[in-house]
Order: sequence, then structure tokens, then C-alpha cells
Amino acid sequence: MSTLSKEHIKQLVRENNFQSVSDVNAYLKDIFKDIIQELLEAELEAELGYAKDDVANKNTDNSRNGYTPKKIKSEFGEIDIQVPRDRKGEFQPKIIPKYQRNVSGIEEKVIALYARGMSTRDISQQIEELYGFSLSPEMVSKITDRIAPEIKEWQQRPLEPIYSFIFMDAIHYKVKDEGRITNRAAYVVLGVTIDGYKDILGIWIGDNESSKFWLGVLNNLKNRGVQDVLIFCVDGLTGLKEAINAAYPKSEVQRCIIHQLRNSFKYVPYKDLKAFSNDFKEVYHAINEEIALEKLYELKEKWGKEYPFAIRSWENNWDVISPFFKFPEEIRKIIYTTNIIEGLHRQFRKVTKTKTIFPTDSSLEKILYLASMNVVKKWTQRYKNWDRVLSQLVIQYPGRLEEYI
Repeated sequence: MSTLSKEHIKQLVRENNFQSVSDVNAYLKDIFKDIIQELLEAELEAELGYAKDDVANKNTDNSRNGYTPKKIKSEFGEIDIQVPRDRKGEFQPKIIPKYQRNVSGIEEKVIALYARGMSTRDISQQIEELYGFSLSPEMVSKITDRIAPEIKEWQQRPLEPIYSFIFMDAIHYKVKDEGRITNRAAYVVLGVTIDGYKDILGIWIGDNESSKFWLGVLNNLKNRGVQDVLIFCVDGLTGLKEAINAAYPKSEVQRCIIHQLRNSFKYVPYKDLKAFSNDFKEVYHAINEEIALEKLYELKEKWGKEYPFAIRSWENNWDVISPFFKFPEEIRKIIYTTNIIEGLHRQFRKVTKTKTIFPTDSSLEKILYLASMNVVKKWTQRYKNWDRVLSQLVIQYPGRLEEYI
């Protein structure tokens, strides 16, 4: 800051005798009002082509026609301004457009606070405390509703023709439906591009999780341009493998190993859990499928009579567990678990924890979308060692990646 600027500030302080931050804010409010007023006058002057006191140089059949009072909301609170008019009604101010009454960026602030999980009532109170004017909870809700077209556009946007991995999982919420409280599932799809970057491909609100609804989601992906997926990483929902095969018959389905382990461990009492889980490491740490099967049969010999259901789920689902074993460590780390999407769900829970029940599906979709946008902004790094991952995928899936690389 220059010396002149400092001296000017000192002079302002001396002349105005500021005693508090409120005094400074009131002064700035007046200055802001004066600047806006001058800008409006300047806009009309440019439109008409002559200054207010220079009628001699007037070269138009239009002219000034008084003022219209207008109350605007700013970061300094509510301000009364006088918008100049022209006789023909052609003047359209740009600094404050005709129907705009908010020049503070309040809408963006409201949406940002809503995205962080604040209730409409809390946002209303905070805006009043910060800016000195009231914004009802209903108005806050209307402001956030304005992103509906943006959500629709996001849900319909074209996608990549091929994804290396797609993770699918659902998170559950309670929503009002015609006065009743119903359980709803938010179906979430997360994709990894062939360049190794993560993206949320969509969020769909529907009934409790079902393979039929997932098939609709998969068809939506196809309609938006997804022609091929190398590997789907999913949990153990009944019928999900068949739904994937119906939409993407060439894709491989990988059951989340962590989900599979949890499913087995629920049959084992605490006294044997540590020993049982240590023995199971021999299965999912095996260097290939053949050795993994050997270790599974050894496990069955040791524990099968006592805990048959814990072993049986691995045998029954081996076709969606076994793809894991043909890959090196870099790919195993990616498909070993659906933690990537569970991590996203944790972010969702953080912003929805204060809302036990949502009034509508669209209100739930709205906050999950805003939370997703905040998460995606942070996904700037691609997967570690992606070059090696891609080289493996090219070899494992010949003819499917080459045209996209």
C-alpha cells in the first residue's frame, strides 16, 4: 500500500471519528450506495449519449424520466437506491439487472452452507447475523432449489466411452412420502477413467436397494455413452452380477473382498475370530487362484465343520471373487475393497447427519449432489503407479483399450 493511501485512510479516520467496527461498516455502506448510484447514472448516460446537464449535445429522441426506488441486499445490509429511468423504457442496467435485488453473492453463500450440512433455519440465522437482513428458511430452500437444472444437467451429461473400473454401492436414508416415512436408497456410481482419475458418474434415488433398479442405472450409463467397463467392483447384493452381465456382458465382476470377509466373520464367535481371520489371510494374499483355492480347502478342513456358512459363501461366490487373483499388487489394491465409495459415503453422512428425515427425494438428491461436487474438487491426483496398472489392463483385456489410449 502506498504512503498516499495510508495518509488518505488516516484522514478518513480523523474526519469520521470511527469509534467501532459498526461505524466503519456504516460508512462503507454509504460509500457503497453512492458508488452504485453513480454507476447507474453513468450507464444511463452512456445509453442516451449525453450528460444530464448537457442537453445541447442531445442526439436522441429518448430522455431521462425520473427514478424508481429499489431496495437491494448487499454485504453491508439492505440499501435503498434510486434506479434512473428513460422515457422509452429501453434502459436495462447491467450493474444491477432489472429483477436482481441481491448484490452480495448471498445465493452462493447459502448454497455453500447448505452443501456443508447446515439446516435452512441455521443458514437463515447466520445470514441475519452476518449481513443484517432476514432470509427466511423458506427462502433459503427456494435458493437451493435453483440448482435443480444444474443437477439434471449433471445427471444427463455424456460420459467416457470406457472405464477401467466402476464401483457401485447404495447408501440409505429416510424420506417423507405422502405423509409416511419411507426408506430410500441413493444409488451411487463411481468410475475410474483409463487415465486413472476418479469421477462420480451419477446418483439415483430409489426404493431400497435392488438389482432391478441397478439394471436401470446401468442402462442409463449406456445411454450416456459408456460402451465398455473392464471391471465392476461391487458388494454381495443378490442379482447384481446378473444385472451387470445383462448390460455389459464383456465386463468382469469383482466382489469386494472386505465385504466377503465381513459376511464370513458374522458366523464366527469372538473367541475364534482372531485365529479364523489370520487363517483367511492365506486365502486372499495368495499369489494366484490355484494357491488361493488350496488355502481355502485347508481352511475348510480346519473350520468347515464348526462354521460351515463362513466357508460356504466363498465357495458359492468364487466366480466373482477369483478375478482378484490374476492381478498384481497395484490392481489388487484398487479392487480389494469398495472403500473408495464407502469413503464418499462417509462424506455424505457428514453433511446429512443433522437431517434424520428428508422432506422429498429431490431434497436428498440436492444435498448429495452438492456434497459430491465438494468431493470431486479434491480428486486432482490419479491413482498411484497408474502406468503399470494400465499396462496390465491392456494385456489382461486385449483389444478393448487400445483405441482409447
